[in-house]
Parts: sequence; C-alpha cells; structure tokens
Amino acid sequence: MAKVEHFEIPVDNIERAQGFYRDVLGFTYEPWGNDMGMLHQPDGEGISGDLHIRETLAHPTVVFTVDDLEGTIARAVAAGGEQVGEIQPMGDTARWVYIRDSEGNAIGLFHDTAE
Repeated sequence: MAKVEHFEIPVDNIERAQGFYRDVLGFTYEPWGNDMGMLHQPDGEGISGDLHIRETLAHPTVVFTVDDLEGTIARAVAAGGEQVGEIQPMGDTARWVYIRDSEGNAIGLFHDTAE
C-alpha cells in the first residue's frame, strides 16, 4: 500500500523560496547543499517536503512511498500512465522515479529497502 511520503516544490531561487515558506507558513528549512533542502512542518504534524532548483518538472509534485518500485511502475503503465525518466538512486538503500498518471499529472514514487 502506498503512503504520501513528501511534496516537492521546484523553485528558481532557494533562499527566496525558503524565506517565503518560513514567513508565510512557518516551515523550517534544512539545506541539502546549494540546490535543494527539506521544508519541515512547524509543529511536526502532517508531511514535510523539499525545495529544489527547477529542472525536469516545472510544477509541485506529491511523492508516494511504495513497497515495490518496479511493480508500481508496471501497474501505472498498464493503467494508462507512463514512466518519466529512469529510476534514480538516493543514498545506499533508496530509489525514486517520476511517473505520469492516466491524466498526465506527474507524481513521484519512492522506495527504501532499509525500511
């Protein structure tokens, strides 16, 4: 069963966006280098997300944790979706990929074998 992992917001200026989400919504920011970082909920409830320099997808996305990345991709394609790019590694045990749903919306899939 999938669960919402986090959201992703592409930006043109990390510092400006960080200030916006801090000042408007109360999120704290944890930088992960110069091109991305995590937005954390102010009260620890709900989901957190990331800001990253705008690249492949020009709009916000929702990322879902899944138990079987390849199986989920196959089901998405069979249901009228498509894989966007290749599966990417993240650290030693995690991987992620974007897909498009049957309506053309991009979403992310995430799997961590350590969990």
